[in-house]
Amino acid sequence: MPEKDILDKLKAIVTPYVQNKVGLEHFNEKTDFLNDLKINSANLVDVVLDVEDEFNIEIDTESMNGMLTAGDAKNIILKKIG
Repeated sequence: MPEKDILDKLKAIVTPYVQNKVGLEHFNEKTDFLNDLKINSANLVDVVLDVEDEFNIEIDTESMNGMLTAGDAKNIILKKIG
C-alpha cells in the first residue's frame, strides 16, 4: 500500500477526534496527534483501535506508546502489514 494512501486513511481516522481543526488542514507525517491536533490521550486509544480495524493489524502497547505523529503511525502500519 502506498504511503500516501496510509496517510490519507490516517487523516480520515483521526478527524472525528481532532480538537484543533487548523492542525488537520496541514496534516502530514510530522503532525503530532497530541500537540498539533489536540487529540486527548483517551481518544488516542480510540484512534489506535480504529487503525487496527482499518488495516486489520494488531498494535502492541510498545508500538502504541511510540505512535505520537502521523509518520510514527504510518511506519508502524507499514511494519505490521509488510
